[in-house]
Amino acid sequence: MNAKDVISLLSHKSNLEKAAFFPRFFKSLPGEYGEGDLFLGVTVPEQRAIVKKVFKDIALNELSKLLQNEFHEARLTAVLILVRKFEKNKNVEDRKELVDFYLNHLDYVNNWDIVDSSCYKILGPYLVDKDRKLLYDLAYSDKLWYQRVAMITTLHFIKIGDFKDALALAEILLPHDHDLIHKAVGWMLREIGNKNRQVELDFLDAHYQNIPRTALRYAIEKFEEPLRKHYLKK
Repeated sequence: MNAKDVISLLSHKSNLEKAAFFPRFFKSLPGEYGEGDLFLGVTVPEQRAIVKKVFKDIALNELSKLLQNEFHEARLTAVLILVRKFEKNKNVEDRKELVDFYLNHLDYVNNWDIVDSSCYKILGPYLVDKDRKLLYDLAYSDKLWYQRVAMITTLHFIKIGDFKDALALAEILLPHDHDLIHKAVGWMLREIGNKNRQVELDFLDAHYQNIPRTALRYAIEKFEEPLRKHYLKK
């Protein structure tokens, strides 16, 4: 199985109507964050079905070609394959190889769905018992997608009740000027609140004057209406 085979499988699922719609949905028109991205018009469930068929039989050198492909669905399928390989392989050295591969190709993890489908499932489990300086390096970089990777990776930690890095990275990224980072910060705060409401409230009380409106709306989405209004009025 090689990259061309996967592209062929994806092409057979191509939908012209979706291919025309996706550039607007993923903001790939001139001047937008995904400018220039191309689409085949393949849905995520169709991509996941392909992943199940091919993930065992495609080598990393071929996955590299797939990640560098001009079509959005090829890159998303590539990270979904990588996630599948990582989840199915419990060998420490093999997992490190997959993580290194992911980080070496991070420039191709270049839209929110590609980020969100991969980082917390690969970097999250890998960094659980390791130094997490990498995430702070990504957060302090000048690359939008690196910064989103840093924030969304903490979802894995949040799920196991570890909030420290999510809160620290949220604080670092609060001044960011892009709504995709605002949404990521708000989403992670909401996830913290799902596990421990008081921790989220403490963060909001400490930062309500500086938190972007979009981040706040995401963070308080599941609050009861009186509490939502309380924070929105603040």
